Amino acid sequence: MGNASDTSAVFASTISKEHDIIMGSLYSVFCVLSLIGNCVLLLVAYHKRSTLKPAEFFIINLSISDLGMTLSLFPLAIPSAFIHRWLFGELTCQLYAMCGVLFGLCSLTNLTALSLVCCLKVCFPNHGNKFSSSHARLLVVGVWCYASVFAVGPLAQWGRYGPEPYGTACCIDWRAPNYELSALSYIVCLFLFCYTLPCTVIFLSYTFILLTVRGSRQAVQQHVCPPQTRTTNAHSLIVKLSVAVCIGFLGAWTPYAIVAMWAAFGDATLVPPEAFAIAAVCAKSSTIYNPLVYLLCKPNFRECLYRDTSMIRKRIYRGSPMLEPKERFASQQKQDVSLSTRFSNGQQESYGALLHCTAAPGHVDAPQRTACILTASPFREVSASSPPNHRLNSSSGTPSFMRQTGEDRCLER
Repeated sequence: MGNASDTSAVFASTISKEHDIIMGSLYSVFCVLSLIGNCVLLLVAYHKRSTLKPAEFFIINLSISDLGMTLSLFPLAIPSAFIHRWLFGELTCQLYAMCGVLFGLCSLTNLTALSLVCCLKVCFPNHGNKFSSSHARLLVVGVWCYASVFAVGPLAQWGRYGPEPYGTACCIDWRAPNYELSALSYIVCLFLFCYTLPCTVIFLSYTFILLTVRGSRQAVQQHVCPPQTRTTNAHSLIVKLSVAVCIGFLGAWTPYAIVAMWAAFGDATLVPPEAFAIAAVCAKSSTIYNPLVYLLCKPNFRECLYRDTSMIRKRIYRGSPMLEPKERFASQQKQDVSLSTRFSNGQQESYGALLHCTAAPGHVDAPQRTACILTASPFREVSASSPPNHRLNSSSGTPSFMRQTGEDRCLER
């Protein structure tokens, strides 16, 4: 688990044990929800991969980064919170912090790229229509490269990673700028290029989209042909969902950014560890917003998910020994047909049919006829009125019913 240096006071929790247990419980809930939501979203995207729009590549990439954060952070943070100290040593602490920065910055940069693509397609359709899937893939690669520069920086002595002020997790050492110039320059660049600039671009992009849509709504309705209108509506839906995801993500990370800047540019000793703990919980909740918004609100994702779950249910019912009542009844009916069917004149009787039969011998001219409703085995005979001109075709002269075990049974000719 670690050596003697790893058991020092910096890896001990500085908040109460009750607060650590609450954090561990919340992390456990976030972990389960994020795993289920992001895995389902990726599965749906895989099934509809041939019809994905370029903007939807960023939705998938956001889900990948959220899933990466879930798998790399929660399995280490949850037991540490319950045990009330960091359990995994200094080296793992460095890797943990790097993964947190990498996946967090990747998600924010990805949302920034998505807002630019939405703005391009809605506000500049002539250029936006030329934005293809290959362009989206290249931009996704650029997103990961951009995030990697700032994630690897502290490992190359530009900035520093260390334990969180509350002790049971690791991130950027926010107190280092108080005594180290390189750490100060790193945090200034991080704040400007990885928070202020992305937030500004996102805000301006969606503001410009809103103004463009409002100003040109009437012109679009009059001059755009129906196929383009459908495409515009699809882009509009992606814009709305992207705004929802951005609001959720920025709302989750803004408290942590505020507390971090307070510690970096103010007196770090005045920042209570509980403030960092609450901000960290809010930040880690960001992994559940993307799948929640797109799976519940995007029609084609929701329909694909419904088809997948319906197929799974059918396979489960088909392979289960306990079938549903209707399925068991249908299966029993098929069994009864195969066991109780008899042959008359080389023809097989129809199960569940309404058959007109001639009356018993001695009552041939009776106005009342009988009809057999074959609903189960043995079958029963009920009376039914028959039109006067109704005749049964009979080529063999064989009676159309016969007595068997005290009950009348009708055989179709």
